[in-house]
Amino acid sequence: MHEFSIAMSIIEIAETEAKKAKGSAVTELVLDVGTMSGIEFLALETAMEMAVKNTLLEKANIQINKIQARAKCSDCTHEFDIDSAFDPCPKCNSFYHELLSGKELQVKSLVVDVKE
Repeated sequence: MHEFSIAMSIIEIAETEAKKAKGSAVTELVLDVGTMSGIEFLALETAMEMAVKNTLLEKANIQINKIQARAKCSDCTHEFDIDSAFDPCPKCNSFYHELLSGKELQVKSLVVDVKE
């Protein structure tokens, strides 16, 4: 399950940023994850629940935003939601398209309790 190593990397990033801000805890973490990023959402949620134990994120509210993949047809320029790289354009049935979004995996924001 590569989602656990991804969860560990996310926690490392969040803890590093929290320490830079002299934070004592991360209270909120928001992630953007694309539907074509290769990540299983339920597995990532489960991995995050396990991985935050004994970290600055242990009591954090973790929100995972699912970013729907979108493509632009190379033939007719129609933009459409896509579930697979092999989905044809719904307007002209062309298989040639450019992926516009859906491969994201990023820490969008985090809220840190700062030591006084």
